[in-house]
This record gives sequence, C-alpha cells and structure tokens, in this order.
Amino acid sequence: MKKFTALCLAGVMAFSLAACGSDSQSGESTQAQATDTQAVTEAAQSESAAQSTDAGADTQASDGETVDLTDIGYDHLIIGVDDTFAPMGFLDENNELVGFDIDLARAAGERLGVEVEFQVINWDMKEQELNQGNVDLIWNGYTITDERREQVNFTDPYLDNEQVVLTMADSGITSLEDLSGKVVAAQINSSAVEALDAHPEISDTFADRPVFDTNDMAIMDMEAGRSDAVVADKVLLDYVIARKDDPSQYMILGEGFGSEEYAVGVRKDDTVLLAALNQVLDEMKADGTAAEISEKWFGADIVK
Repeated sequence: MKKFTALCLAGVMAFSLAACGSDSQSGESTQAQATDTQAVTEAAQSESAAQSTDAGADTQASDGETVDLTDIGYDHLIIGVDDTFAPMGFLDENNELVGFDIDLARAAGERLGVEVEFQVINWDMKEQELNQGNVDLIWNGYTITDERREQVNFTDPYLDNEQVVLTMADSGITSLEDLSGKVVAAQINSSAVEALDAHPEISDTFADRPVFDTNDMAIMDMEAGRSDAVVADKVLLDYVIARKDDPSQYMILGEGFGSEEYAVGVRKDDTVLLAALNQVLDEMKADGTAAEISEKWFGADIVK
C-alpha cells in the first residue's frame, strides 16, 4: 500500500512538473510574442517618426531656401500694372516702364529664378484679369481692402499709403468740410473711390463725383477747372506734384481719408507662389535691397 501510494505521489508530482513546464513554456512563448509585437510596433513608430522628421526637414528646407518657381510650372511671371501710376509703375520720357514696384518686382523675379513680364491692364478690371489667368500678379501700388480680399490673396504689406485730397492752392479749400458742394474726382475702381464710399458723411455732400480711367486724367480735369479736387494716393500725388513746373500752385489737405497698405495681389489658389513672394520680400527687406530701391524712388527708406 505504501509502495502504491508512493508511486501515485510520484506520478502526481511528475504531472505537476510537466504542467508547470508547459505553463512556463506557454508564458515564455506569449512573452516572446508580445516582445516581437512590441518590437514591430516600435519599429513602425520609429519609421513613421523618421518619415515625419524627413517631411519636417523638407518643409524646413523649403522655408529656408528660396523657391525656384520653375519647379511649380512657372517659367515667367506676368505682372499686371497701371502704367500711369508714378512712382510705382509708369512710362518715363523714353516710353519705358519704370518705377518702385517695377524695380522691386524685377529683383523678386531674379531671386525666384523666373523672367518678369509686365502687362498694362485696365485697372478697373484688374481682379478679373488676374482670376481669368491673363496675368499672374497685380503689383502696382495695389491697396489691401476687405472687398479685394474676397477676390484675391495678398502678400504681406510692404508700403504704407494714405488717400488724400489734392486741390489748387487758390481754390479756397482747406478742409474736408470745404468739399461740400464741390466736384471731387478720382480714378475709377480705385482705393480712392472705396475711401470715399466709406465716408458718406463727407462724399454725399459733394456736388459730383466724376471718375476717370487714370489719376493723371483726374488731375488734368482739376487743372482745367472742371473739378475742384482730386482724391488719390499720397505716394502718387507727392511724386507728381514735386515734378510740376510750379508745385506751389497745388495743395494737399492736411486731413484725408485714412491710412492703407500696399501689397501684391495673387490668385486664391496660388498658395505656393504667395509663400515664395512673401519669402523673397522678407529677404529683400532684411538685406537692404528694398531700402535701396526705396531710396532711389522716394529719397528715403519707407518700406515696411
């Protein structure tokens, strides 16, 4: 009986050991599988992180280096301008297109690796010209307004401006209130017109508000005595009046219709071009190129 009991105990012990061994092996196998799974997961995460880092590196490289526009399908840029808007873009005595914006655009084109072509457009239709693909940019003393933001994207602003009132010095007009009952001219579809529209408490008192294709035509109308005043960009009026035979015949009122900013107009879907332009504009501000061009046309660095 003792022998039988001993044999039974031995069998139970052997079975228990075998079971323990089996459980141990199973645990080791499960642990190994978990380790393998973790290793695969970590490897995948590592690869994903590496890809993310590479993408980040590419982005940083793009941010740190000037974009070559030929890489995104541009071999040249067509820029829409008003060739009567001195000193931003206008025809000189040799009938050549010159100006601050012209020089700035050419410098930007060189950095972007493309040729720049200027195309004179009807300023009244400038947004349509851009969005129909007839030009790639609007770059000629182009004021940022809420209405225009609905149609185009703007680069960061690069110049400040004001909408001011020009009169003949002997007109007797010395304030905005004096414009009541007067004929006040402006360029059609210009920021001057928008400024007047934004101040109906003043513009509604005018006897008339004729508009002209160009600022030059509006000024000539005033010089002929048909208009009493002209509302236009201070940047333009300062330049034009300073070059008149007798600048003392003209006067710009001390009060105007508020400040504004110039920027480049870009199509809504041209986001890469927009980013590239902002980058080169920043570079030209930082390295003094924009300041040098400003000194040439304004006699001072007035770039933002």
